[in-house]
Amino acid sequence: MPALATSAGHEPGLYELLAALPSQLQPHVSEPEDRTFLQNMFGERSLHSLVKIHECLHRYEECSPTPVLEKAGTLARDLSEELQGKSANGEIRELLKLLAKPHVQSLLTVHDTVAQKSYDPELPPLPDDIDDDEDSVKIIRLVKNKEPLGATIKQDEHTGAILVARIMRGGAADRSGLIHVGDELKEVNGIPVDDKKPEEIIRILAQSQGAITFKVVPAIKEDAPSKEPKMFVKALFDYDPREDKAIPCKEAGLPFKRGAVLQIMSQEDGTWWQAKHEGDSNPRAGLIPSKQFQERRLALQRPAAPLQPLKAPIRRPSGFRRSFRLSRRNKKTNKSMYECKKSEIYDTADVPTYEEVTPYRRQSGARHRLVVLVGPAGVGLNELKRKLLVSDPQHFSVTVPHTSRTKRNQENDGVEYHFISKHLFETDIHNNKLIEYGEYRGNYYGTSLDSVRSVLSKNKVCLLDVQPHSIKHLRTAEFKPYVVFVKPPALERLRETRRNAKVISDKDDKGTPKPYTEEDFLEMVTTGQSMEGQYGHLFEKVIVNDDLAAAFGELRLALKKVETETHWVPVSWTHS
Repeated sequence: MPALATSAGHEPGLYELLAALPSQLQPHVSEPEDRTFLQNMFGERSLHSLVKIHECLHRYEECSPTPVLEKAGTLARDLSEELQGKSANGEIRELLKLLAKPHVQSLLTVHDTVAQKSYDPELPPLPDDIDDDEDSVKIIRLVKNKEPLGATIKQDEHTGAILVARIMRGGAADRSGLIHVGDELKEVNGIPVDDKKPEEIIRILAQSQGAITFKVVPAIKEDAPSKEPKMFVKALFDYDPREDKAIPCKEAGLPFKRGAVLQIMSQEDGTWWQAKHEGDSNPRAGLIPSKQFQERRLALQRPAAPLQPLKAPIRRPSGFRRSFRLSRRNKKTNKSMYECKKSEIYDTADVPTYEEVTPYRRQSGARHRLVVLVGPAGVGLNELKRKLLVSDPQHFSVTVPHTSRTKRNQENDGVEYHFISKHLFETDIHNNKLIEYGEYRGNYYGTSLDSVRSVLSKNKVCLLDVQPHSIKHLRTAEFKPYVVFVKPPALERLRETRRNAKVISDKDDKGTPKPYTEEDFLEMVTTGQSMEGQYGHLFEKVIVNDDLAAAFGELRLALKKVETETHWVPVSWTHS
């Protein structure tokens, strides 16, 4: 091998040797696999870090500052006594005066203190009371700062031994690489733990400051598990570990809100997963209840009677509102035509815990995502939808409802409604071709899945206004719905903003608009709260309609981002 070129008088360090080796070896390597192997080996970041640490320690050993004298204060006193009889000389008098100054004496005292102290790192001494028959032990010293150590402990039910239950990914214990799951804890800061409960040991750790010394019996090492692939989930509930009585260590818990995206770091424990917030720069993971464990807990807390789908009262727009078709000559926008009869299967089929998600961005030319608007009657869904349609009729569109009633003279098939026979309508119901449907005065009304497909096939954004229990019927890879919940403002603001508004409250087609009542406002707020509590985990955007112009601007911006930015969607929408 040719010698490495160095500048005169300069000996290359290990790091420089390592950096130069690939190029020096290049002429002697012919196989591409060998070149790739060398590049990967010498380019490994962990190897570079180790070499840098080695060189730093080597330089420290060579250049570590050592005091010339450890007792400069004593030397100064001896010198002063020696010169006392020679005070006739002016320079000697000045030196004696200088050495007698308090600041100089303090400086010399500090020098001696520093010179006599060793700053080299010290390993804790091995205990003197180790029995010959005792299992091999490790003495571990970790420096505790403000962050937790990142490990939990448990007591073996049979032996009573205190064992390391889990190591939190990215925590201090994990980064040290010295403590492992299954290690048996013998002492903490010299205090034996054989006769102590886990809660007592946790208190000892909490009260410890600075370095903490552990004496552990290492667990039997097993084959390293394969590295888990990255998994992201969207939380469908709020979680506060401080209020969770089941969590093994509250300090290790990870709080989150509904809608948060979490990166799952470990699922080794079937009850408690390790996770961190997506995008969080802190590498330390926290404990969260696993999907299976949380489902069991929530299932036990559910009421005896299943949750019923929210139904709008007769004086409220329910199911398919007439305002869907803005071209109608008879625009009775707040008329309720029927009670929605959709099945409750979708509401009782699952317990909302986590949903596995993946980043998704709509590609140019791809179909638009279905936009679903949800909210209590009177909150302003129709007004927001109308403003979207008027703002860009070439971009936004709505579905044409189906009905089994007879076509009137002024109506056109496929404009106001799709007019079909009652038998065909019932066949579509049986074949699950309808999103929502209902019956009014002996006639069926509803909106079909095909009517949504028709809008999307024209490269338009389909705006759909449904009852919240119908959302799950639309949550498919085909539609990829973006669900917007329009929420009413506080009661006082409702009174102010709807002061001059009117609602059609009669049950027949000849109803006349009447002002909102206090009962209407209370009902709108209560229904909104019920919708959000029961179906909030399905909402991707919540807009408070405090001011129609501001709410429209917020909705328009959100829909623009849906088309141009990356969003988290269920994995099933992209892997199907």
